[in-house]
Amino acid sequence: MPAQQKKIIFCIAGVLSFACALGTAAAIGTQLWVKGTILCKTGALLVNATSQELEKFIGKIQYGLFYGERVRQCGLGGRPFQFSFFPDLLKIIPASIHVSVILFCTVLIVFALVGAGFFMFNAFGSPYETLHGPIGLYLWSFIACSCGCLIMILFSSEVKIHHLSEKIANFKEGSFTFKTHSEQFANSFWIILVCSLVQFLNALLIRFAGFEFPFSKSKDSGAITGAVDLMY
Repeated sequence: MPAQQKKIIFCIAGVLSFACALGTAAAIGTQLWVKGTILCKTGALLVNATSQELEKFIGKIQYGLFYGERVRQCGLGGRPFQFSFFPDLLKIIPASIHVSVILFCTVLIVFALVGAGFFMFNAFGSPYETLHGPIGLYLWSFIACSCGCLIMILFSSEVKIHHLSEKIANFKEGSFTFKTHSEQFANSFWIILVCSLVQFLNALLIRFAGFEFPFSKSKDSGAITGAVDLMY
């Protein structure tokens, strides 16, 4: 492939990687990771609410990695409540998983920025140094993509397996019990998925530029090695 086309491909990959870093940084600071509704089970049982009356006992909840908001409905109108994970909910959530999600988000941002810098360096500098060349680009893209996958797996397990929404909904609730009525992952969670796909796409762009995947041996090198062995 001509050098000019390689520069264009590296520039595109660098821009995508930088956009991935910005998107992840923006996602961390929002409370749009999970949206859902919570049912005031105690209140509904007290009045033996029918299906139409249940709407008066269904509140809302949304949260991110650091803070969120819930609106409890127990038949007397909405009561909003703001909360933060640190230090308010630290005792009731799986703290190790939650901190790991934040840590991997940070690593994803760092390596996405590193990858963007090296993509631009390869586009306008010397593309054949070890860590600046294709092997390094594959490495940064692989680490960033892996971090994105880990973030989604860990956060999904925290929400679904450890019932994070119910724990938040029942925080500081003595006499009332809340149950998750519905929940879904919101925009910030899907931004992480897009960033992971972008990093995978960057690896394909490197391959499209004509550079082999790491640890892959071509047939020519094998034939040359065999000829050398026969000489000795």
